[in-house]
Amino acid sequence: MSVLVWIIYDVVENKPRARIAKECKRFGLFRVQKSVFLGKLEASRFDELSEKCLDLINEETDSVYLFPFCQEDFRHIKVLGQGFDKKLVNDDILAKFF
Repeated sequence: MSVLVWIIYDVVENKPRARIAKECKRFGLFRVQKSVFLGKLEASRFDELSEKCLDLINEETDSVYLFPFCQEDFRHIKVLGQGFDKKLVNDDILAKFF
C-alpha cells in the first residue's frame, strides 16, 4: 500500500542537508520547496527513508518531519499563497497530487 508523504526538514550542516535531499529524490519524491519534498511511497519505504534520515542528522540540532497522508486526507489540504516554489514544481508534478 502506498501513502502520500511530506518530508520537511531543518538541518544545520550543508552536507547532511544535501544527503537528505538526495535520499528523498532517490526514493522518488519531488522537491516542492528548498527543504520540503512530496511524493508517494510504499509503507515499508516510508520507514526505510525515516531510518536513513535519522542516520544523517544530528538529533541535537536538526529536525526532519515525515508526514504520511491517505489520499482522502490529502484532498483536504489547503495551499495558501505561493505554496510551491515555481522554479522547482511544474503543472505536471502538481497534477500527480492535486
